[in-house]
Amino acid sequence: MLETVLPKKQATGDCVEMRELTARICRDYLHGAWKRVNSKNIGFKHISGGLSNLLYHVSLPDNLLTDPKTQDEPKEVLIRVYGQTHGEGAIESLITESVIFTLLSERGLGPKLHGIFPGGRIEEYINARPLLNRELADQRLSVLIAQKMASIHSMEVPLHKEPDWLWNTLGRWLKTCIAIPTSNIPECARVLFEKTDFKAERNWLKHRLEAEDCPVYFCHNDLQEGNILLSRDADLDNNNEQPELVIIDFEYCSYNYRSFDIANHFAEWVYDYTEPNHPFYKEDWSKYPSEKQRMEFIRAYLDESGSRENPKKVLREVEVFSLASHFFWAIWAFINAETSNIPFGYWEYACARLNTYYKLKQKLSGSMQLKRKMDELTV
Repeated sequence: MLETVLPKKQATGDCVEMRELTARICRDYLHGAWKRVNSKNIGFKHISGGLSNLLYHVSLPDNLLTDPKTQDEPKEVLIRVYGQTHGEGAIESLITESVIFTLLSERGLGPKLHGIFPGGRIEEYINARPLLNRELADQRLSVLIAQKMASIHSMEVPLHKEPDWLWNTLGRWLKTCIAIPTSNIPECARVLFEKTDFKAERNWLKHRLEAEDCPVYFCHNDLQEGNILLSRDADLDNNNEQPELVIIDFEYCSYNYRSFDIANHFAEWVYDYTEPNHPFYKEDWSKYPSEKQRMEFIRAYLDESGSRENPKKVLREVEVFSLASHFFWAIWAFINAETSNIPFGYWEYACARLNTYYKLKQKLSGSMQLKRKMDELTV
């Protein structure tokens, strides 16, 4: 959708074209003093966001802040410009995401929606910042994230309730992925790409996950630090102060397996996307949550859910669903490497996630074989 809003070569950062575009969007979709803004008088800042969207903070000029017409209008907004869509059903996914955003907004679980335009939307600007990768390990914040996740999982949303989103999305993406010409793939990724039977892996993974009989809830599916906002007034050094968190970016929300959401969040502890140099991320597996940290998160999640499930059972289930997280984002990265204008080492990231998928698959397969041998010995 990005190309329908802005020429491809201009689709990054703070530029004259983006200032003009955001000013026009605000004039067209907002009221009051916003009708008098232009590219020269608006407050405009490109802010860090996800790897699929461009985010801009836009504010009224000082001389219009006192305008009586601004009383019922926001003084500042967030403009979200969607990234590329991929294949069949992608437009429907964007529509669904907008509906979900609206529902979460109305229920106080997300920012307010001010408008939807072709290629993006206008959101409430929250005076907060994304969490830093290292802050995911903060015990207080981790408990709050677990509670927020449980609240989202408790929602009843008027969408298809079966966990088809994961497999349908992979199915669409794989069509694009498999069609990538080998000549377009850099040497660092070509061998791994060519040796992978993506359809066979997707089918094996589906069979393996369905064997877990995992509960299905309404899930966020992308709960990484960039999608968790912390109030700028928060003082994490003050143990008596309860930090305030806001969950954003509901692009991937759907009914899905509960443990995919948890496993995916744990995997994000490993990846820091603030690296300024190529490949623009760091992978550090020493940051993966310890068993103690994972258990604390799961217990907080279950307590908030009112569930009496055995946390250790959930912990084992989450390890299995880590396979899905790595495979899912590997495919996402492969297709974005071909189409995205956002500077990011997609090829490297795809290989990192796919290699981890294979390592974990081997580890879990070995554990299953050992379990079967032990079961045979006890018969």
